[in-house]
Amino acid sequence: MKNLLKVTLLVVAFVTLSFVSFEKETITIVIDAGHGGHDLGADQNDFYEKDLANSISKKINELNIDKNIKIHFTREDDSFIELQKRVDFTNAIKPDLLISLHVNKNKNTTTNGFEVFVSDKSIAYEKSNELAQKLVMNFEKSTPLKNRGVRTAPFSVLKKSEVPAILIEMGFISNENDRKYITSSEGQTQIAQTILNFVSDLK
Repeated sequence: MKNLLKVTLLVVAFVTLSFVSFEKETITIVIDAGHGGHDLGADQNDFYEKDLANSISKKINELNIDKNIKIHFTREDDSFIELQKRVDFTNAIKPDLLISLHVNKNKNTTTNGFEVFVSDKSIAYEKSNELAQKLVMNFEKSTPLKNRGVRTAPFSVLKKSEVPAILIEMGFISNENDRKYITSSEGQTQIAQTILNFVSDLK
C-alpha cells in the first residue's frame, strides 16, 4: 500500500511539473503601422502606404487568437502620430518587440521584395538583429516575396526604442507583382499570419 502511494505521488508530481514546464509565456509586442493622416507614405495607383500598413495591422489583430500574445498598436485608425510619440508609447509599455510596418517604393519598377531594417544605434541592436534574421527566413518561406535581407538604418522608431525593434518593408508598391500581392486580401492575410507565427515562436 505504501509503495502504491509513493508511485501515485510521483505520478502527480511529474504531471504537475510537466504542466508548469510547458506552460506558455506571454509575449508582448507593439505593432506600429507607419505613416497615417496627412502623412501618406509611398503611393502608387491610388494605393497609399499608410492604408496598407494599417490594414495589415488590423489583420494581425483579427488573426491573433493566442491569449499569450499581447499586442499594442501605435495607431488603430487613419491618424497622424508623431515619431516621438510612437517611441514614447513603446518605451512606456516595454514590450518584448516593436514591429513597424511599411511598404517600399522605387523609381525602378522592377525592384521588388521585402526587407527588414534594424538600427545599429539602438541599445537593443544585437537582439533586434537576431530577431530580424529569423523574421526574414519566415517571410521567405511563407510569402512569394523576394528576400532582400536585413539592413541597418537610423530610423527614429528603431534607434530611440529601448527594446528590440524591427521595421519591415513589406514589398514595393511601385512593382506590379508586389503591389498586387500587398494590396490583396489574401496577401495581407498571409503577411499578417507570418508575423504572428514568428511572434508565437518567440515564446
